[in-house]
Amino acid sequence: MQRSMITERTRERYAEMQDLLARHSQRGRWLVLTHDNPDPDSLAAAAALNVLLRKTFKRRVTIAYGGIIGRAENRQMVRTLRLSLSHLRHLNWKNYRHFALVDCQPGTGNNQFPDHLCPDLVFDHHPMRRATRDAQFADIRTNYGATATILAEYMEAAGLAISKENATALLYAIVTETQDFRREYSSADRAMYDTLRPLSDFRALAKIQSPPLRLEYFHTLRRAVEGMATVSTLIISHLGPVDQPDIVPEVADLLLRLEGKTWSLCTGTFKDRLYLSVRTTNPSGDAGRLMRRLLGRRGKGGGHGMIAGGWMSVEDADKGKIETLQNRLAVRLAKMLKKNPDRLQPIQWDKIVEKRPEESK
Repeated sequence: MQRSMITERTRERYAEMQDLLARHSQRGRWLVLTHDNPDPDSLAAAAALNVLLRKTFKRRVTIAYGGIIGRAENRQMVRTLRLSLSHLRHLNWKNYRHFALVDCQPGTGNNQFPDHLCPDLVFDHHPMRRATRDAQFADIRTNYGATATILAEYMEAAGLAISKENATALLYAIVTETQDFRREYSSADRAMYDTLRPLSDFRALAKIQSPPLRLEYFHTLRRAVEGMATVSTLIISHLGPVDQPDIVPEVADLLLRLEGKTWSLCTGTFKDRLYLSVRTTNPSGDAGRLMRRLLGRRGKGGGHGMIAGGWMSVEDADKGKIETLQNRLAVRLAKMLKKNPDRLQPIQWDKIVEKRPEESK
């Protein structure tokens, strides 16, 4: 196997993890938990930690998630790479003795880890949260573009051969999390990508990246486009009810591709929550901090430099109240970005005249 340049930090932290697990009793099953509505980074990192715990440390492991795996690419990833996952609703916390969190942290509101428990292991690339300091072992690397890169380095440090399925999952996680290295990545992410590429199944990767899409997906995109509003370099769209939360960040990414826009906000309701996603092209935008300010005490959220997500409870709120809340959030974000909220206006599609080919020359 081609070796990437494992950082000295990984070697040191892996040795610390070895010492910790050596002191643990091998009795008792492990639960590896992703964040709710897991994305490729969370799924791939969990799969890598599963292999590490099973093969190197001979532990019994279950990978679990909350919410739903909604995005078509993510569902296809699970099917194509045969990732073994269990939903938390089918599990009993009392059946597990040890716990690990990947691509998330305790107390953040984006996972269902109980407050009364303390995780044994935490791996993440988002800013350190207060509750994480109580974990027995935490490796938080905010300079990394993907949690998958951290776990891939641990597999290398352990001397494990990475299977074609795991390599494909890890590679796809790095690609999607960094948006093909257009967004927040480190030299470690790039080096790991180069290591994983020859080990990956590109036929499977193509299948994951181009899955069949349901009609509801295009209906949501239509609503997203028709509901676009803008002021200066900020673009916003409120989707209303959605059939899965993952469409909210997907649309936020799409909005940011509009010419001349450097910030985007997308919102959508799923069950009793209003989900928000913020994106920016500004590497120093600190979107995670902005999201926490935007939500205040009414919700939970976070992120890092260029991407952020969060949610607010809208239980028992009717359509009118939710629409009012969405508009207030849009106005508040505009003010935070020093845009004039009075100029936040819907795009007038009927006034946009398509140029003829000869006119655009």
